Amino acid sequence: MSAKEQLTEEVEKLLDESDKTPQDKKLTQINGVLYPGILCTEETFKALESFEAREDDLMLVSYPKCGTTWSLNLLNDMVQTIYNKDPPNMIQILEFGAPDKYELLVVFRNPKDTAVSFFHFYNKNPMLPNYSSWDTFFEDFIGGKVCWGSYFDHALAWNQHIDDDDVLIMTFEEMKEDLEAAVKKISEFYGFSMSDEQVHNVAEKGTFTAMKEKLNNIKNEFAQIFLRKGEVGDWKNHFSEAQSQEIDAKFEACLAGTKLGDMLKYNVYCK
Repeated sequence: MSAKEQLTEEVEKLLDESDKTPQDKKLTQINGVLYPGILCTEETFKALESFEAREDDLMLVSYPKCGTTWSLNLLNDMVQTIYNKDPPNMIQILEFGAPDKYELLVVFRNPKDTAVSFFHFYNKNPMLPNYSSWDTFFEDFIGGKVCWGSYFDHALAWNQHIDDDDVLIMTFEEMKEDLEAAVKKISEFYGFSMSDEQVHNVAEKGTFTAMKEKLNNIKNEFAQIFLRKGEVGDWKNHFSEAQSQEIDAKFEACLAGTKLGDMLKYNVYCK
């Protein structure tokens, strides 16, 4: 069985099991945080307590819908370009604490676009319960009552490591502005030896359109769940003025004046 066929089979199995799960049974709470029940169990989290990464593992950290799939696609293409090595069929999703000695690529996105993308992800993903309205989801998002917890708690935790030598924080917006420069920065961080032509080719294959086409060729339904528009500023089509002001206040209270807050260019992308 080819890698493509194996991935398709695994995805179909997960989606089929999810379709059979009642809406009120799709989530599980572990350590006070919500997770998709089909993917996360108490046993898994217990096993992670003794998990040890290898020093040559590539670690990608992201809050949901901040560019995880996009960044993973870029990393896979870099590894394939340099080492001619295909990625594993299923990438492991881990929950862990502060970074130790491993190099970590941490990807962020402005909170308004993150919230909108997460809302649509909930309603397209059979592993998660549906929301009846954007307004209902927004209240849960800003209160941290969604899968994987609070965006703002996550941001505050990683802001503490923004100057660590083994942490590279990138933003979705930065990657949209100049993908080739982003690929070069990531490759240099991981110590990849890539020519300018290789960087250009990875960036060219890493556009949202090219990535969506690639995933469609593997499994159309999978692509529909994980990739939507890939745009900056779509929040303006969903937020009411009151909601916009509410998240502005939350950002001001949590991230204004921080290095991560400055990196997110909130006044550029969220006003």
